[in-house]
Amino acid sequence: MKITVAHSPDSDDAFMFYGLASGAVSVNGVEVDQVLADIETLNRAAFEGRYEVTAVSFHAYAHLVDRYALLPHGASMGDKYGPILVARDGWDKGQTSLKGVKVGVPGRLTSAFLTLQLFDPSFDVEVIPFDQIEDAVIDGRVEAGLLIHEGQLTYASKGLKKVVDLGEWWFERTDGLPLPLGGNVIRRDLGAETMKQVSQMLHASIAHALANRPAAVTYAEQFGRGLDRDSTDRFVGMYVNQLTLDYGPRGRAALERFFGEAFDRGLIPNRVPIEFV
Repeated sequence: MKITVAHSPDSDDAFMFYGLASGAVSVNGVEVDQVLADIETLNRAAFEGRYEVTAVSFHAYAHLVDRYALLPHGASMGDKYGPILVARDGWDKGQTSLKGVKVGVPGRLTSAFLTLQLFDPSFDVEVIPFDQIEDAVIDGRVEAGLLIHEGQLTYASKGLKKVVDLGEWWFERTDGLPLPLGGNVIRRDLGAETMKQVSQMLHASIAHALANRPAAVTYAEQFGRGLDRDSTDRFVGMYVNQLTLDYGPRGRAALERFFGEAFDRGLIPNRVPIEFV
């Protein structure tokens, strides 16, 4: 049986799948093909059910519950850090509202976009590929930019200033919960037994990477888009940790809070049950 696993071409996602990519983890009778694409592309593909297993934003998952099930591992959560809203030098530090501010965002289905809506929904939106947002802010195409992936580590070196770290904001207002950003999901039509088997395989891949961190970081570094090894290691550590192996009580509580607030604010269409394979 062939299973396509789709994930972002980023160092943290690559690190998670090191066990599979290195051949250290496999399951008899299951052939794994990996596809890499940016998260908004993966979100859109999930609406078509294109891949058996895929990384998606939790925002997108709120619209995909009928087709995909949550895997209990592979989550990316920001524990007092997360997507960062940045602006050029000269931003009014006393400015408390985003009303009328044009913000470059990496996609309308990203959890970063949903979190910024929870923070302040009054901004104007321009969707820009995530790796072009910093330049769009520098060039004045947008007044502020919402950064994900390695942009969270590189913006200061480009002269940009932090307006708000949404992970810090979320942590403070939720009494210490991590910010849910993305997770791995599996198509429900594979059936319960196959879903369980694939889930165990992916868990083993993450566990192998964590147990063989130096080699896994070396593999992940090629996906870091300019990050050196130390920065790659730091970024991987931000988003691949114990919450990645298992949501645990904190992770589940964070996801319930995230979906609950989004529904109460009318930002997602339905309440989302927190159920795992």
